[in-house]
Amino acid sequence: QVQLEESGGGLVQAGGSLRLSCAASRRTVGNYAMGWFRQAPGKEREFVAGISSSGSSTRYADSVKGRFTISQNNANNAMYLQMISLKPEDTAVYSCAANPTSLRTTLFVTAQQYAYWGQGTQVTVSS
Repeated sequence: QVQLEESGGGLVQAGGSLRLSCAASRRTVGNYAMGWFRQAPGKEREFVAGISSSGSSTRYADSVKGRFTISQNNANNAMYLQMISLKPEDTAVYSCAANPTSLRTTLFVTAQQYAYWGQGTQVTVSS
């Protein structure tokens, strides 16, 4: 089991940047595939980015490709989402997720594939 806690959300102007962090209660590198999802008011939760347990594979939603970067740090059991060139349509609650896997290059892109979730952090992008 792993507990996840997000931080780093806030209010930013369009074109600005934010870095979200996801702190895990145990080592995730090599053990868990990780991902970021977001949910805007009145919309369904959507996949943003995923990373395999080894960190060698990543995938992004088309809407964030080239602007967002997912990464992880084994030293402090953390995962990050660096967001640049933010747009008002990026406004949402961002949640990190983890799923245990022994397959080091596998990542997951649907919410149903993840067993553990954080509480979420609000990102608001003003125009």
